[in-house]
Amino acid sequence: MELLQSHRAEMITIAVALVAVVGATAYYYYLTKKPKGCLDPQNFREFELVKRTQLSHNVAKFKFALPTPMSVLGLPIGQHMSCRGKDSLGDELVKPYTPTTLDSDVGYFELVIKMYPQGRMSHHFREMREGDYLAVKGPKGRFKYQPNQVRAFGMLAGGTGITPMFQVARAILENPDDKTIVHLIYANVTYEDILLKDELDNLAISFPSRFSVYYVLNQPPEGWEGGIGYVTKEMIQTVCPSPAPDIQILRCGPPLMNKAMAAHLDNLGYTPQMQFQF
Repeated sequence: MELLQSHRAEMITIAVALVAVVGATAYYYYLTKKPKGCLDPQNFREFELVKRTQLSHNVAKFKFALPTPMSVLGLPIGQHMSCRGKDSLGDELVKPYTPTTLDSDVGYFELVIKMYPQGRMSHHFREMREGDYLAVKGPKGRFKYQPNQVRAFGMLAGGTGITPMFQVARAILENPDDKTIVHLIYANVTYEDILLKDELDNLAISFPSRFSVYYVLNQPPEGWEGGIGYVTKEMIQTVCPSPAPDIQILRCGPPLMNKAMAAHLDNLGYTPQMQFQF
């Protein structure tokens, strides 16, 4: 009887050990297995527009479905993808865009697009309706981000140049292991031109010690408390981290702004290694 009970206890112990091993293996697989991204760097793939939300008279948010509810786009932080469309004459064109979503947003990706009156790709997005498909290819871009690669980022964005900045900031702030601090200067012509303002303000409220945003307007409304005119050296000195080996200043905006910001940064002592232009 004692032998039978001993044998039974031994079998139970082995069974428990096997369950533990299988469970640990499954958990490790769950933690380390990353879903394959849906982008193809060589070929365009089409994704359906499932929701279009008009944010202002010339800005809309486009939500595109991925193949399954658990699919991820597979776009590295700070990189972009090429979108293919047709202009008002029916000529095909390709233009880079950065989604505002991350791979933590499974099953879909979103683009926030400002549609200019004479913009060729703007025409394509202006004509898009829910149920239409957008052809994209990627990822593309030189920016490669690793958590905690710098102590702090300074970001200089103008107009639609906010999208890669927003993507990088979100990835940093939503990662509890990333301690990087982000200081953003965002320039526009009018208050209505500010993209993603609610989202940026929410980040500043949710992460007050790690994220700040300073808005600059050429044509501010009455009572405006932000910056006025163009981004100056003094603004950069006040808002952004000082030159140091463990900081980096990112910039993305219209060509003239990028050129002016590069000159400001050079004059302030930021080395080429401390600067990156999207």
